[in-house]
Formats: sequence, structure tokens, C-alpha cells
Amino acid sequence: MKISEGLTEDGIAIGNTCDKYQSTNPIVRCLMHGFESTVIKLVDKIKPISIHEVGCGEGYWTLKLMELGIDTRGSDFSSSIIKLARANALSRGFPVEIFHDRSIYDLNPQEDAAKLIVCCEVLEHLEYPEAALQALQAIANPYLVISVPREPLWRVMNMARGMYWKNWGNTPGHIQHWSLGQFLTLVSQYFEILEIRSPIPWIVLLCRRREA
Repeated sequence: MKISEGLTEDGIAIGNTCDKYQSTNPIVRCLMHGFESTVIKLVDKIKPISIHEVGCGEGYWTLKLMELGIDTRGSDFSSSIIKLARANALSRGFPVEIFHDRSIYDLNPQEDAAKLIVCCEVLEHLEYPEAALQALQAIANPYLVISVPREPLWRVMNMARGMYWKNWGNTPGHIQHWSLGQFLTLVSQYFEILEIRSPIPWIVLLCRRREA
């Protein structure tokens, strides 16, 4: 699977800086297994007929969910990352049309609604997370699975492995930082939180839309 490896667009980091999903590091593989199994279990609780992955990056989750037999599409603000996602779709025999470029702030119910919205590791990159959650609220019909890094654990673990010391362990592109309590307070303004999971070092929530 092709990844962006630190590319930026309009000064914003796009995709993944390293290939964590295919890492050979046993610790990374263990952490990623915990994260992936958590997301899959929450998706399975909903048993959705349609999924829209918002902030799909190189398309890892969209393609994984397609392989599980769920009608899934993905969007991202970056045209460059969508090109990578489409190349990854083509290599796996899926139509490239499942991916399109659209900012999270420009999502609309007519084109982007789905029974389940998946938004993994996106909000920490955004200048306006409240506006993003409002956009997700408008298209979730009615469910959302959302994840962010759990702080300060995320940065502590980065520093423990010798990464990003100059930035106190902050991953490039992360401009928002939430503890579990802070993230629950934020999300609960827009969604009813149905389930809380904390696979180290993430926060993963299953939510139902609150009516605006």
C-alpha cells in the first residue's frame, strides 16, 4: 500500500508520515492490532449498509472495510492523497470512484451522508474541530466512529521511543490535543456517546448523532 511519507499540501501534513499499518516493529504491530480490532468491533456493532470514511488519507480503512463486504467510500481534503488512495484501490481491484476530494468542512448530507461515518485520526490535525464535528453531525445517519490520540500518553510514548523530542513528542501536524475527559466533553456537544474504548494510545468512540 502506498503512503504519503510526510507529504504536505497547503502547509498541512497529509496521510501518514510512516507506514504504521504495515510496520514490522512488534510493539507497533501490537498497538495497531489493538486499534484496528477496536474499530472493527465498533463497526460490527452497527452492521452498516453504508460507510463514509471522512479524512481517509491513503484509503487504508476504506479499502479494509470494502474487503469486509461493506459499501464504503472515502473523502479527504487533499487531491494528492486522493490520488494515492485511488492507486491503492486500483491495486486491490476496487473502483477508484470510491474516493473523492472534499474538505470535512464542505461535507453535505445530500452527497455525503451514510449510516455510519468513520473519522479516524483526523480532528487532531484541524484548526476548527468544532466546525468539523458539526459537519459530521450533519452527515451521520445516525452513527459515528471517531478516534484521536489520547494525550498526554501519545506524546509520552513518542518520546519514549526517541521520536520528536524537539517538539516534546508531538507528531508533525498535530495541532489539537485532548485527554479522554476533554474529548468526551467536546464530542458530547454534537453526539450521544454510546461506547468508549481506549486502545493504547488512542481514544475511540461510537456515537449517535444529536439533532442540531
